[in-house]
Amino acid sequence: MNQLLDSQGTKALQPNTDPRILHARVLKSTHIDRSTFHSLITLYSKSNINLLSYSRRFFLSMLRHSTLPSQRTLASLFKTCASLSHAFSFGLSLHALSLKLSLQNKPFCGSALVKFYSRFCSPNNAKQVFDEIQDREEFCYTAMIVCFAQNARCLDSLSVFVDMRSVSGALRAVAELAAMQQCRVVHGHAVVAGLDKDLFVGTTLIDGYGKAGLVFEARRVFNENLSELNIIAWNAMMAGYAQQGDKNSVLELFHLLETRGFVPDEYSFLAVLTAFSYAGLDFESEKWMERMRVEYGLEPALEHYTCLIFAVGRAGRLEDAERIAMAMPFEPDVVVWKALLSCCAAHGAADMAWKMAQRLLQIDPYDDSAYLMAANVLSSAGRWDEVAEEGGRSWIEVKGKVHVFLAGDRRHERVKEIYAKLEELMEECEKLGYMPIWNEMLHNVEEREKREGLWYHSEKLALAFGLMSGSPPGEALRIAKNLRICRDCHESFKYISRVVERDIIVRDVNRYHIFSNGSCICGDIW
Repeated sequence: MNQLLDSQGTKALQPNTDPRILHARVLKSTHIDRSTFHSLITLYSKSNINLLSYSRRFFLSMLRHSTLPSQRTLASLFKTCASLSHAFSFGLSLHALSLKLSLQNKPFCGSALVKFYSRFCSPNNAKQVFDEIQDREEFCYTAMIVCFAQNARCLDSLSVFVDMRSVSGALRAVAELAAMQQCRVVHGHAVVAGLDKDLFVGTTLIDGYGKAGLVFEARRVFNENLSELNIIAWNAMMAGYAQQGDKNSVLELFHLLETRGFVPDEYSFLAVLTAFSYAGLDFESEKWMERMRVEYGLEPALEHYTCLIFAVGRAGRLEDAERIAMAMPFEPDVVVWKALLSCCAAHGAADMAWKMAQRLLQIDPYDDSAYLMAANVLSSAGRWDEVAEEGGRSWIEVKGKVHVFLAGDRRHERVKEIYAKLEELMEECEKLGYMPIWNEMLHNVEEREKREGLWYHSEKLALAFGLMSGSPPGEALRIAKNLRICRDCHESFKYISRVVERDIIVRDVNRYHIFSNGSCICGDIW
């Protein structure tokens, strides 16, 4: 190919030159070997989207010339298939060919195949390919880590990280999982590798710590790198505070970034509005939305409207929140209806909650959270016949291992101890005045049996397990939940924090709850 390029004078071509020009020159040549085919396929693979399919056509032409591809040729083709939404079947055919040629276990071909399966949401197939790769390079591990992280397989992503000690992909997984110890381990490796002062790594650490609820650690990294940080890092730090409803810290950073010469962007305002929404500051949210438009010339996106709707709804202005949702210049999505449903649940508006749940289920009939939130508010109103079954699950990390619990879960190997511990905790809470929210509405045996289905929620089981598993005394217990924490669990956790004299941190689908000495930072509004 080099000789051909020299003879045809194509080295003078600019990088963005149409590959078809070189293709035409190649066709006039009498010397076309495998390197020629590979170079052209690579050029087409790197071209704009309208020319990607040419690499597939030229590959088929290559096979008709009885020329076998190299691993790099197949890697370019897998990249092309990952960029084309309709190319999954062709990619499977390429995978079969790579098996016949024993190229699927080569680093370049294997890592490209991992990315291909990641693009089409097939992490299991990607892992099979990854396991077969011989002499794995760092980019092979990175491809697998990112594949798992992008497909919500956080634990698997961290498992691959243990072998590679990479940074960015593992931090993405940590950010989603909110695993405190793992985030600190990754930070430690970044320090040892001398990457902790790198702008990208520093920003990722801030984001990772913030999403894990470790705002003090995030702020420490932020302060250590302050002079080098860009607006993305500032926004990440504000977002970390916003998730905890710390509006004062968010506003402090917002004003500070302006004094540093940065211009707030839409993500800066999103952090402010998020903090206001958690605090139920409806009028302040409306003021900042207007300021965003008028003073900064930024048009609010759907996410900004969602925060406003949340704030107005949490303030008890449910009809106003619904009107904003219907009048905004965007079609309300799942998040909007879920926000309204959550507000209705918080204010005990059973009829409106059911209406919001129906709208949510029209978009996604399999959304467990819609059923659960509707169940919570209906059960609180004593409407047991309309209560749906909970589909929630919770996670807790104990001694470096993450344990998952479902509502009423009896699969754990220590299930008897867990339930006994929970009963013990509830008895201690009742001595302090705790009363399950359903007790006042339960008048007969049948209704008490219905209560049992809602009693052993996943977050209670996770908490009981964490307390009985020897976690260090005085250290906060951290639980993640895929749905909104229910009223009874929220109330009981306030009492339990007094009983065990420890902080309890719960990250539910909406926000962080930090229970300490009988109260929660959310102020009982979430």
